[in-house]
Amino acid sequence: MSYLADLALRLASGTAQLDDALLARHAAWLLAAQQPDGGFAGREGASDLYYTSFGLRSLALTGRLDGPPAQKACDFLAARLHDQVTIVDFLSLVYAAALLETSAGLDPFAKATPRWREAVAERLERFRRADGGYARTEEGAASSTYHSFLMLACLEQLGAQAPDKPKLAAFVISRQREDGGFVEIGPMQRSGTNPTAAALAALHILGQYDSDAHARAIDFLADMQTDEGGLRANTRIPLADLLSTFTGLLSLADAGAAERIDPSAAKRYALSLEQDEGGFRGGVWDAGADVEYTFYGLATLALLAS
Repeated sequence: MSYLADLALRLASGTAQLDDALLARHAAWLLAAQQPDGGFAGREGASDLYYTSFGLRSLALTGRLDGPPAQKACDFLAARLHDQVTIVDFLSLVYAAALLETSAGLDPFAKATPRWREAVAERLERFRRADGGYARTEEGAASSTYHSFLMLACLEQLGAQAPDKPKLAAFVISRQREDGGFVEIGPMQRSGTNPTAAALAALHILGQYDSDAHARAIDFLADMQTDEGGLRANTRIPLADLLSTFTGLLSLADAGAAERIDPSAAKRYALSLEQDEGGFRGGVWDAGADVEYTFYGLATLALLAS
């Protein structure tokens, strides 16, 4: 089972223990946010693959990814299959399609050519760099910790594997810094919660466990919880956010170290960002909700419940 598929099952187990009224409130908000074309948009602009993936992931958590909303989303994804998009958008497309197939029995790729998965996997290797990592674009010179994780997750969803896993794992480990966390780009010295989460997830997919690296990363992530209860993105940022809270908590849970933070405080933090009408804000600094932060809010509560 892929890392993302396993995560979806874990989150589903957690949301089954959440309050029905909470789930219904957010499901109604999400359904109202779905655009006429079947996709989801950010806080401005038209539907796109990135936000559509988060909209569908959020609906799946509420148990409402079915019926006409699912069919509309399937049509939206099918229409975008041949678009030239970034790797972030492509993973969003592939994962959203997998969610629709699992939740509603719909396949946006039903009319794709028989070898499209293999062809995509081959093209993704154009992003590989000499250090073993993957760059943000085909033309990019530097490997990215986050995009290396995305590539691995995407290849898993396609039923493929990255070549030379030891070299890729060595690249990921090379991004760890003295504070125990990981950085996104090589020259950086200050670690972040989200690059650390991406690095640990990449190592998980690769089946590479380094006891020293993991122990130091756990210490780093545990120190990221603030007095608010959530986790912050890095040591220079005083306020927590839902993205960092979810990714940090997930990494700690994956490592069997969820007890290193105060779960009650994390739950209070997530619930404090819930909007009365549904949806979640990104942090106390945020004035509105969107489907991405709504996923992080629901997923954080699901992790804590499980």
